[in-house]
Formats: sequence, structure tokens, C-alpha cells
Amino acid sequence: MSRIGNKIIEIPAGVTITAGAEAITVKGPKGTLTTPNFRGLTLEVTGTTAKLTRANDEKELRAKHGLVRSLVNNSVVGTTAGYSQVLILQGVGYRAQKKGKDVVFSLGFSHEVIFKEPTDVTIEVLENTKLKISGIDKQRVGQVAAQIRAFKEPEPYKGKGIRYENEHVRRKAGKAGAKK
Repeated sequence: MSRIGNKIIEIPAGVTITAGAEAITVKGPKGTLTTPNFRGLTLEVTGTTAKLTRANDEKELRAKHGLVRSLVNNSVVGTTAGYSQVLILQGVGYRAQKKGKDVVFSLGFSHEVIFKEPTDVTIEVLENTKLKISGIDKQRVGQVAAQIRAFKEPEPYKGKGIRYENEHVRRKAGKAGAKK
């Protein structure tokens, strides 16, 4: 019995869900998202709710039941409210600025790092050291945030680097901590 797969999906006003054999399409005020559907899973839409059911209790289908339900729910939330991720640049001289569709980072390297903004995600520079990445697809927003963070991950000694807004970086003691 799947706890996640059996949950009911609430459909807000202005959102339509179309279920097909190969894909489930969610259309909302912010855009349209498509989620893959698997053989043996059926989506029943009634009024303002939707429920995903499976044909049998095979192991593979049980595993996909909760996955597809979560993906459809993420699509509903994304097309109505959207998703966002905030990144903070920590370090002396670390900054970001927007130049057209590119974001230019100064991260202590001998060169500037240029990141081209994808078409399905928007990147705003809130301050010199704060970025907001937003879009309707949860996976794409997280992927773009991870790509930017990979330019300079936070290091454990001084904490310098690019981090998520609520991320806690575990700090290590330097060489002085090992002396006896």
C-alpha cells in the first residue's frame, strides 16, 4: 500500500489535467507541464480532485505509483505558484551581475564565470551576493541552482562559496586545532 500514491491531488481553479496513456498534461495559469505515465496507472479526475490508481500490486508498479503521483502534484503546484531557489554568494569580492540573458559571476578566479540563463527558468540578481532562480518545473529549478552552486561550492574552513539560502555549512578547525 503506497501512502504517497494513494493521496488525493487537490486541483485549484484554473488548472486542467489531461490524462493519456503515455503522459499526463497539467495546464495552469503559469504554463503547461507534461509528466510521463506508465502502463497500469490510471488518473481519475473528479471535480477539484484527482486520484492515481494502479491495476495490480507488482513491485515495479508499486514503486512508480508514488513517483507519478508526486510528479503530477509538483506539476500542479508549479503551474499555479511556481518554484524558486535562493543562492547566496559568501566571500570577499564574490558577486553576480546580470548582463542581458547572461549572469556573470566574480568568484575569486582569474576570470569571470558566465552562465547563460535557460529559457524555462528565470534568474534574478536580488543583490550583488544574492540570486533568485524561479520557474514552473521543480526539477529544472533545482538543477539550475545546483549547476550554479557547482561553480564554487562552500568550503569547510572559511565557508566561502555559493550556498543555498538555508544551508548550514559545517566548519572545520584549521591547523591550529590539531596542535597539542
